[in-house]
Amino acid sequence: MNQSFLYTALSLTAYSPPGLLNYVFFVLCLLLDPHLHKPMYTFMVHLALNGIVGSCAVCPRVMQSLLSRDPFMSYGGCLLQVLFVNVYALCAYAILAVMAYDRYISICKPLQYHTIITPGRVRVLLAAAYLFPVGLTAVQVYLTSQLPLCRFAVNKMFCDNLVVVKLACFSRDLDNVYGLFIVCSLVLFPFVCVLLSYMQILSVSWRASKASQQKALSTCAPHLIIFINFSTIILYSVLYNRRDSVSVLGNFLNSTLFALLPPLFHPLVYGLRTKEIQRSIQKLLLAAPPRPGPAPPHLRVVPVDRSPHPASRRLGS
Repeated sequence: MNQSFLYTALSLTAYSPPGLLNYVFFVLCLLLDPHLHKPMYTFMVHLALNGIVGSCAVCPRVMQSLLSRDPFMSYGGCLLQVLFVNVYALCAYAILAVMAYDRYISICKPLQYHTIITPGRVRVLLAAAYLFPVGLTAVQVYLTSQLPLCRFAVNKMFCDNLVVVKLACFSRDLDNVYGLFIVCSLVLFPFVCVLLSYMQILSVSWRASKASQQKALSTCAPHLIIFINFSTIILYSVLYNRRDSVSVLGNFLNSTLFALLPPLFHPLVYGLRTKEIQRSIQKLLLAAPPRPGPAPPHLRVVPVDRSPHPASRRLGS
């Protein structure tokens, strides 16, 4: 890393002086209820944890700057934020692709599901979903850190790679080619995998019965809603980052959509659309008080029959 710029202070000009909009966004940052991040399944858990990583990479720093009159961030802190922001976005896409593969196997090859989606394979898929984005992003941040800075004003609420590259005195073909490689391998490739998975699912479901079609729809609907939502947010963020002139409200909207909406929205979608989670919540909220169990044998009271014995009645008669 270029040591001469490591401790340079960057001015985040997207922040206005403390006012109503700042306080509203500050309150929204506090709405990340940790109880929403407890999905029942492994892939859902990792998707929720990844959302927490994205929120923690952006929200604490944004909340601090919202209440400060002079928002500054060190260049090293900015690069660290770039690392975690990119890891958050790319890992989310990779996990969504893994989840699409899981849906494809469960619907198109139900009899082979437990032999294909084994615990070992789940660990391998999750390891790949983390290692590739983290490794490729770390290299990208290292390449970006080697660029000399000629500008020091960041016109956004948080740092991303394109913002830092725009601060450099010049651009290099190596950075552009490597960025294109990351987009193709960690965004375009997972996107194509998800599309192919759902094409196969639709093909199989089309030939199935109405009941099977409804079951496939209820199984895939949460994932499909989240995938479309996250893809739309990423596309909006990419297009937004290409703009040179941005407004305070535009910065607020982009930061909210990117860092706050997915961590709140994704667990809610799975909680509302997945029957198993609905039943679990209902049991938690509507659980009846436990009934007392049978008493131990040495404490049981055996009722005594005080009526005359049949034989005594016969004798008395």
